[in-house]
Amino acid sequence: MELYHMYRPITATPLKNGDSYMELDPCDALKPYIRCFWGTRGAVRQEKSDVVIKDIVTPDTCMDIIFHVDFTNNKLGSRFCGIDDRTFAIEDVRDESKTIFSFAIRFYAWGVIAFSEESVRGTKNTFFDVGYHFPKIKKEIERMLFDVADIYQLIPMVEKVLLKYLSDRYENQTVLQAVYKILASRGNISMEDLRREVLVGDRQLERLFGEYVGVSPKSLASLVRYQCLWSDIIYKRNFNVLDAVYQYGYSDQAHLCHDFKKYHSMGMADARKYAMQNVGNVQDIYS
Repeated sequence: MELYHMYRPITATPLKNGDSYMELDPCDALKPYIRCFWGTRGAVRQEKSDVVIKDIVTPDTCMDIIFHVDFTNNKLGSRFCGIDDRTFAIEDVRDESKTIFSFAIRFYAWGVIAFSEESVRGTKNTFFDVGYHFPKIKKEIERMLFDVADIYQLIPMVEKVLLKYLSDRYENQTVLQAVYKILASRGNISMEDLRREVLVGDRQLERLFGEYVGVSPKSLASLVRYQCLWSDIIYKRNFNVLDAVYQYGYSDQAHLCHDFKKYHSMGMADARKYAMQNVGNVQDIYS
């Protein structure tokens, strides 16, 4: 089941693209598991500033391995981020001038288990050292980062590492079938219908999702519905909220708006305005 053909989650600023942040697709062999690689174009000089740069991270149903290289202080940090079901703010406090390079791998919810050496149970809304779940991958990628501070040069090297450790030993067909049903319904599926479709009891399905995905099937369905709605808001030229109420199974417009704000921390109009910051030609997103 090529689930990635059915679903393409986006961030709070899906149109952002430049030297300070870009997203690049993986090779075909990794597309079923990895949404994108992302990071800075290369090493970026950051000047000391009293201005605190703020950004928001919204739930995208993905998990990320993030590497951060500080060339000025000769430091290297990494973290693994589990699925989030809430928006949080990040602040960039530049208390010194330095040169940095950031590089990350964004996995689909169902894809990370193919590379992890541990279950992803208990990873929701949390950060871990990459070495806990991916010790071999961490060791090999970190060897590259001080020498190859260019995202275009780095990606083919990282892909070789990921393909080396790609494994189906933890693949679970019941989970994949359930994820398929959730994506096919765009998150608008009851847990009763889902259990009936995959022929698995409630407790067993909860246990399997906890181990392989990190969130419950109900949570994943809710997040997928939010993500599909968010994509419609951004990419549909004539988005109509009343049509969305019907399509996604909300009881009324107020229910939809409340659910969206719960995940995004702001209303739809403000969210779209925030996403459109620094976008040159809005018409380009519809082409």
